[in-house]
Amino acid sequence: MKRVFMVLVAGVVTFATVFGFAASLNLNSESYGAAQTVVAACQSGTLTATYSSTYSASVPGFTTGTVTVTGLQAGCYNMAYKVELTGSGGTSLGEATGTTPLSGTSFGATFSPAVSAAAVTGVAVVISG
Repeated sequence: MKRVFMVLVAGVVTFATVFGFAASLNLNSESYGAAQTVVAACQSGTLTATYSSTYSASVPGFTTGTVTVTGLQAGCYNMAYKVELTGSGGTSLGEATGTTPLSGTSFGATFSPAVSAAAVTGVAVVISG
């Protein structure tokens, strides 16, 4: 009985720790699935990435063509970025690269061609430089 109690306590502590870390993530993937985050070493704040979908008759279905990243701080201005949309099993569905702006708190990463929104399960943002 004592062993069962200890296992339950360990499970609750593990769950609470993981839940606490997950709650601190602020990378947002709308309603399509899980998000991933990479903390940029050039800033202390959290980045937020959002994307929306647009209907495409050529797919047919909804696609995601732009990811908007907000929360950018001055330390990350004019640096290279990569935004990646991922699907099942973490496979890359597409990536957009560019340079962060010289001012402001947000930027848009455009995917060409657009990605099928139904396949998106995550988004990752990397800022380096």
